[in-house]
Amino acid sequence: MAQRDRYVFVYNKTKETFLAFRVKIADSIFSRLIGLLGRRSLQPDSGVWICPANAIHTIGMLFSFDLVLIDKDFKVVGVRELVRPFKITRPNFRAESVLELPSHSILRSRTEVGDQLVIERYEAKKCPQAHSRSPAGFESGVKSAGREQEADDHVGGPSSPRFAHAQPSFCPKGSGRFTVSAPG
Repeated sequence: MAQRDRYVFVYNKTKETFLAFRVKIADSIFSRLIGLLGRRSLQPDSGVWICPANAIHTIGMLFSFDLVLIDKDFKVVGVRELVRPFKITRPNFRAESVLELPSHSILRSRTEVGDQLVIERYEAKKCPQAHSRSPAGFESGVKSAGREQEADDHVGGPSSPRFAHAQPSFCPKGSGRFTVSAPG
């Protein structure tokens, strides 16, 4: 039975910048073995989160990428920029997992050793359309002052993404040390 791909976003809490918005979780033996093999490049704002891992190889890779090594508390314990194909990185024994990101992601986000990362699952959920009146007497989704669907324009609107929180620990599956769960 094929497993559905799962994705997370990665936010640098220390620098208040995003590293990537669509990072695929590689936590099974097969997905960790494959990683980025077979791809010609990484899409901007994407990546792969390999866990558990404290080193990687790029044998068979076709492009360079950035590598962020993180510990069990999502603190950056190592960064490697522009890791080239056909290399093997040295293990960092403080690292519990690694993020493979597009080239220059570390530079753009200003990520350094010691930064605190937030890794959370991204889920887009639809909110039910409310047809009741708001306390101010306006109906949601009605044109108001020349703006269509004013209720949807703000962050909490029906078309906005919702985030499920990850429990700070390590990997989403397999080891049992990291769990991704919906709030509530």
